Amino acid sequence: MPLVAGVDSSTSACKVEIRDADTGALVASGRAPHPPTSPPRSEQHPSAWWQAFQDAFAQTGRAVDAIAIAGQQHGLVALDDQGEVLRPAKLWNDTESADDASALLQSIGADAWANACGSVPVPAFTITKLRWLKRTEPEVFERVTRIGLPHDWLTSRLTGSWTTDRGDASGTGWWSPSEGRYRTDLLALVDDRFDLHKAFPEVLGPAAAAGDWDGVVVAAGTGDNMAAALGLGLRPGDVALSFGTSGTACTVSDTPTADPAGIVAGFADATGRYLPLVCTLNATKVTDTVARLLGVSAPELDELALAAPAGADGVVLVPHLDGERTPNRPHATGALSGLRSDASREQLARAAVEGVVCNLLAGADHLPKAAGRLVMIGGGARSRAYQRVVADLTGREVVVPDAWELVALGACVQAAAVLTGRAPDEISAQWSLGEGTTIDPDPTVDHDAIRAAYAAAATKGTT
Repeated sequence: MPLVAGVDSSTSACKVEIRDADTGALVASGRAPHPPTSPPRSEQHPSAWWQAFQDAFAQTGRAVDAIAIAGQQHGLVALDDQGEVLRPAKLWNDTESADDASALLQSIGADAWANACGSVPVPAFTITKLRWLKRTEPEVFERVTRIGLPHDWLTSRLTGSWTTDRGDASGTGWWSPSEGRYRTDLLALVDDRFDLHKAFPEVLGPAAAAGDWDGVVVAAGTGDNMAAALGLGLRPGDVALSFGTSGTACTVSDTPTADPAGIVAGFADATGRYLPLVCTLNATKVTDTVARLLGVSAPELDELALAAPAGADGVVLVPHLDGERTPNRPHATGALSGLRSDASREQLARAAVEGVVCNLLAGADHLPKAAGRLVMIGGGARSRAYQRVVADLTGREVVVPDAWELVALGACVQAAAVLTGRAPDEISAQWSLGEGTTIDPDPTVDHDAIRAAYAAAATKGTT
């Protein structure tokens, strides 16, 4: 029985799954934490990722035939000419490069950025962090010889080669999904001294192997959002809403996307298609915060939210607690409106869930039109309150997949595809991915009115 390993190196932890390459059945798993971070400065040293991977993989106790690593997108890993890490990696949710994002955007304009790399720069993107490094730590910047992403660095620890994939590369701000190449003109907006072939990893195709790890085939790997799409068996026209620490909404498209408004990131996916995606910084951490303030557990907050009526009797929470990426308000804070003297814990709990969902749906409205499945994933998908609110505020049937660790599962799909020579779509179909529980909307809920009330509060409640 051939076995494959899928690795999810996320912001919070490293998770490893071992699966049967033929059936997709879970054989073993392991998990090890990463150091906690707290924006606006959010950094981790790559050595912590490697240690967590070793610990998590050892917990599985299994030998495998192939492995793929999916990592948190956008993080900046800066190496010297000996391949040594120069400083902790700035992560996707680090917003200290907000001024750099603004300067880059102004340098050539939003239309030019969108046409060049499918996206406009926001603090999450790697290119803004590279400019931040040059501006604030010039002595470190001068020593930078090689630049990569978290999954690139981890894959290189396995293979000794310097590679990436089109999905993760498309989130840097210097690689074009539509053209399939690095854009040196965009890099030159930061600095023009880098040797393209030495500094930046080779971009491998979806079916390519990055090398081997003591005889184990190592796939190209990808970004976490691209791996989650593989784990869902996401098809063109499907939409996935993810509620984790952050929120994402994405769909699979056969054509590239370029949004000069900067709301939709025009990423590539891990199959040769494209993955237009919207990301918010604030999702389940908002409801976690409200639960803490109310002195209740997450399950108890769920029950409180379900006990309140849709619309929370006019109480609205704008959830931009730690700044926001969509809309692009890096210095914003949260706002609460509609409170009266008879306000209840139930109203506040419901408003917290609805605020998170409304914020993500406001971004998802900008995705290409999609008529396929609406799928709900992430830690928030386990919450009955989130499930109910998503179904009610979209007015659509929502599928909650049976599988939870979708990033690690998607990495397993990629590893199996490279091992067997089959397309990821074939592996996903054979493993019956994306099946789950269906949540029907309540037809009596006026979702347009609730979303309009949120939009009005969001417009005036934060800066």
